[in-house]
Amino acid sequence: VPFNCGSVAIHSGFKEQGNAFYIKKDYAEAFNYYTKAIDMCPKNASYYGNRAATLMMLCRYREALEDSQQAVRLDNTFVKGHLREGKCHLSLGNAMAANRCFQRVLELEPDNSQAQQEVKNTEAILEYERMAEIGFDKRDYRMVVFCMDRALDSAPACHKFKILKAECLALLGRYPEAQAVASDILRMDSTNADALYVRGLCLYYEDCIDKAVQFFVQALRMAPDHDKARLACRNAKALKAKKEEGNKAFKDGNFEAAYDLYSDALTIDPNNIKTNAKLYCNRATVGSKLNKLEQAIEDCTKAIKLDETYIKAYLRRAQCYMDTEQYEEAVRDYEKVYQTEHTKEHKHLLKNAQLELKKSKRKDYYKVLGVDKNATEDEIKKAYRKRALLHHPDRHSGASTEVQKEEEKKFKEVGEAFSVLSDPKKKSRYDSGQDLEDDGMNMGDFDANNIFKAFFGGPGGFSFEGKLCCDVFRIYSSLHI
Repeated sequence: VPFNCGSVAIHSGFKEQGNAFYIKKDYAEAFNYYTKAIDMCPKNASYYGNRAATLMMLCRYREALEDSQQAVRLDNTFVKGHLREGKCHLSLGNAMAANRCFQRVLELEPDNSQAQQEVKNTEAILEYERMAEIGFDKRDYRMVVFCMDRALDSAPACHKFKILKAECLALLGRYPEAQAVASDILRMDSTNADALYVRGLCLYYEDCIDKAVQFFVQALRMAPDHDKARLACRNAKALKAKKEEGNKAFKDGNFEAAYDLYSDALTIDPNNIKTNAKLYCNRATVGSKLNKLEQAIEDCTKAIKLDETYIKAYLRRAQCYMDTEQYEEAVRDYEKVYQTEHTKEHKHLLKNAQLELKKSKRKDYYKVLGVDKNATEDEIKKAYRKRALLHHPDRHSGASTEVQKEEEKKFKEVGEAFSVLSDPKKKSRYDSGQDLEDDGMNMGDFDANNIFKAFFGGPGGFSFEGKLCCDVFRIYSSLHI
């Protein structure tokens, strides 16, 4: 016993009491008694080794590392001391230092199975670090999270691994998980710049840009050379400014400028999923104002790809589909919206789209006649006269059989269209999407010649022969068809 130690019986007794509490897993009391033993005999390596083991059980790895290092300084042949130092280094994520400790154990005891296993653990951690670095460079953030989870199994106290995992969780849009990891670190160390950066990153990616900037600024106070925090802070400010400029231009009715500003904002940070989803939707709104409907649909699709819960993007895309008469797609989007939010407005939009889809599956009599849906009665009559004369079978009697059949079909469709659109009741039912068969009109048995005869009149009806034929051709020619 060194000369400056107290009574052997006393400090040995403290050690034995510490051992008893350690066995009972009362590590706090064990720590107290080992400390008393050390106070009485500060040159005893085993006491530091015992206290290091207790601190490890309390997850106080940095303190445990100091004690284990002191133990091996006092006795460089102390195998347990080297093992515990290595375990502390490993738990804190310093695999290289841990490996040196375990190699020292193997120098002392070449067959030490625990050291042999720990060497394998250190090599595994180094490999996970290497794979994570490659994954991060390739933006394969799921791979990084996987590697860090495996590494943390052996290095549960490594802040570096936790921060990298949290950052990648944020980049994957898994913000609550990332926030939880960063918050755990900040509870232990409120000045941890990396954790402050990740907290800010989560807020930034959730489009809470003002709060995010506060965290980035705080991180830079703690670590002025924190490049990631500086870049994120700059991006956040630039994104907010550009978005606000776009919003102002839109409100002022300057749609071209708004479109360009939103486009510029989208180039600032491709990782900001939520803000970019809003920017795509904003640009789609502007695009619809500029009649860039297909581009607007594409922008909405990009917004939805970034945020599948973004109702506003579904609604905007559905309206664009309606405007471009893509009714099936519009119904699909409105169904998605209504399933998510059961409101009267969404129900009305869905029913309207379903009605337009139903109407689109019928013959479009307005297109058949070549008139607008708001055409007057006189315009409908003129259109019928023009199309009926153009497609009358007698006019194409000298054409091929195939052409005759096609013209006969068109002639019949023109007659159907006129029969419906010239009758106020039928037109009303047609415009409202109701079935015309319910009105007693069987379009399958429709005779276009009867409509033609009734329209052109004459006791003998109409024929492309004789004097009446000449009159008809004169009318036909005057229409400049």
